[in-house]
Amino acid sequence: MKNAQYEKEIIANKEKANFFANKGGKMRLVARKMRDKAAEMEAAKVDVRKEDKAIRDFVIPTQEGLMGEILKITSLTIAKNHQLAEKEVRVSLKKNNHLLLAGPNGIGKSTLLESLASGQATGAKIADDVQVGYYRQDFSTLNFEDTVHNSLAQVMRETDEERLRSVAFGFLIDKTIINAKIGDLSEGQKGLVAFARLMLQEPGLLILDEPTNHINFRHLPVIAKALDAYKGAMILVSHVPEFVEQIRIDEVLDLEQ
Repeated sequence: MKNAQYEKEIIANKEKANFFANKGGKMRLVARKMRDKAAEMEAAKVDVRKEDKAIRDFVIPTQEGLMGEILKITSLTIAKNHQLAEKEVRVSLKKNNHLLLAGPNGIGKSTLLESLASGQATGAKIADDVQVGYYRQDFSTLNFEDTVHNSLAQVMRETDEERLRSVAFGFLIDKTIINAKIGDLSEGQKGLVAFARLMLQEPGLLILDEPTNHINFRHLPVIAKALDAYKGAMILVSHVPEFVEQIRIDEVLDLEQ
């Protein structure tokens, strides 16, 4: 609908530009402005097409050589009645185990994920040499001063320019975006860069904090399919039931219970 509307306005602006250009004098300046307006709308039309396009199917490769227990949690800290409290739990994740972390907002889910990803969780142990892929809903794992290209290259174990660009393109990161700074991207584009990084990183443990936030709804079934098929250990936090229902969950840890 937007593109059809843009197309009509583009044609109208071009016709007006031609009309004023033939008048000569100051009317040529008006004609130039009309042409500039038409060019802007052409660019906007391209952006709409890009937003309407879904990312292609993808697979997040699992770190090779994973053996035994990847993550063990025996206790964690939660926020209860505005106070911090210790909670004893029994969580043991191995390869191909998916855990959903549940509980109301403010209980400490995001804090727990951050402490796990940073290795600072006192009641948890991640096995040695396990690569942790961490998706934060505020994208603070991304350096906003990096270019998209550098951000993707940093997580690769081996330099492979062809693979980098192929993965990027699958997440709608084309040549007009790949050299842009992360900080100049939209929130949705940052989310796609974060998923492209996970794909290139090949983690053994995937930690996902509200991965649907800011993401175009057209991409969500594709992302859910990739997470459902992930063969490593995974911890997911999401308040979107329709999204979670598409992903295999082996265990639920409810912090409120």
